[in-house]
Amino acid sequence: MEPIIQLKHLTKRFGGGEDEVRALEDVSIEIQPGEVFGVIGLSGAGKSTLVRCINLLERPTEGEVIVDGQDMTRLSDRQLREVRKSIGMIFQSFNLLMQRTALDNICFPLELARVSRREAEARARELLEIVDLANKSNAYPAQLSGGQKQRVAIARTLANNPKVLLCDEATSALDPKTTRDILRLIQDINKRLGITVVVITHEMKVIEEICSRVAILDHGHLAETGTVEEVFASPKSEAGRRLVYPDGVPYDLLVRQEGTDGTRVVRVAFNGGTSYQPLIATVAIECGVKANILGADTRNIDGRAFGTMLLGLPEDGAEKALAFIRSQKDITVEEVPDYHA
Repeated sequence: MEPIIQLKHLTKRFGGGEDEVRALEDVSIEIQPGEVFGVIGLSGAGKSTLVRCINLLERPTEGEVIVDGQDMTRLSDRQLREVRKSIGMIFQSFNLLMQRTALDNICFPLELARVSRREAEARARELLEIVDLANKSNAYPAQLSGGQKQRVAIARTLANNPKVLLCDEATSALDPKTTRDILRLIQDINKRLGITVVVITHEMKVIEEICSRVAILDHGHLAETGTVEEVFASPKSEAGRRLVYPDGVPYDLLVRQEGTDGTRVVRVAFNGGTSYQPLIATVAIECGVKANILGADTRNIDGRAFGTMLLGLPEDGAEKALAFIRSQKDITVEEVPDYHA
């Protein structure tokens, strides 16, 4: 299948001379039609610059941006305006017109496209149904909550039937519950309408919630790409490890914990097995060994467990427990050397 978005050796620099800033450096990414693709990185990684290069709100210094078979960098201004109709974008700040109702905000891009008022209103009401705001058609943005404003912004973006939806930190200004609701809405739109979604975020929870694949940016460079399961199970880059395990427990601090004398410390990695298997309880029942959890960073993605756990095993039962853990599917285990150093 031909990718719907191809970024080839994308480079973007700002300024020049000693003041030059390299926001992106030789980044190549392919995104397939209909997938939800995440782009994540810490502040200053180049995420927002990358997403703005996709629709050429920022023109790359070097490289190609191919969307639906067309190299965006080679289009005239008129051609670019036409192609941008197939690329929707939602922002953290909603960008609604405060003097217009929810219905009229959604009608706005249709007015620009010279769609009749009757058709525009019919389309807007249909979209209000999709985003579950049919009863807010006459409300002004000041009368809406943050989540409702983002729903209107999403509906407005869908007005022109885009093939691609770019989400630039779209949930960063929302509380956790509203964030989950908006992510579920984006996921539903992706499945219902078949729209390709590119999610730009600094939050791993957003990636694990709705994305199938992810690219990690680090200071303008592409650190790694892969399925969400691959990256969560075994991040290959230092940037990936910082994001997947932000609260990793420093081993030199763990040795100071009480009750660790006479124990063997092991690191257990969960690689996508069911998250409902109670490993620690099963070790206690099957092996008669009480494991001490020294640190953990695990996640449940679609009912599957990913991440790592640091366990302390009593010396007299360690071999039996290790043999049992190694026999489990989708789990790997290794001893932590020099734990008492």
